[in-house]
Amino acid sequence: MSSQPHQDWKPVVIHKKPPTAAELRSSKALNSALRAGNVESEKRSNTEQRGNRQTYDSTPHGAAAAKIADETENFHHDRVPTEIRTRIIKARNDKKMTQAQLAMAACLQPRVIQEYERGKAIPDGATLSKLARALGVPTLKNRIVPDSI
Repeated sequence: MSSQPHQDWKPVVIHKKPPTAAELRSSKALNSALRAGNVESEKRSNTEQRGNRQTYDSTPHGAAAAKIADETENFHHDRVPTEIRTRIIKARNDKKMTQAQLAMAACLQPRVIQEYERGKAIPDGATLSKLARALGVPTLKNRIVPDSI
């Protein structure tokens, strides 16, 4: 056997590279760790439970969170009252107009007419005035009123 000093015939071992941080956080890695029982979890939050009341950290964000949590009022936007909805629908049907035709006559999007007739829109005096003009009915205090008044 001839010895060739430039050739190195040592065994080569191929190692699997360690997983990256993203791979460790993947759902696949989490599920396998859960199956193996290698997971400890703890609940982390800025609040502590004391009786029925939560106490917040003394940070500015904690104070704001406490103010919101202690609030009991129900905040919501005003919606179009049923009375106005029915008057818009009745006036539009009396004129034999579609929602799209009314929207074009009032220079509004058809979606606005749909929202007003479904009662989902937030009432706006300018929009109600446009609708009243297009339908030929008077307005009173931002409300469409019947012809008898």
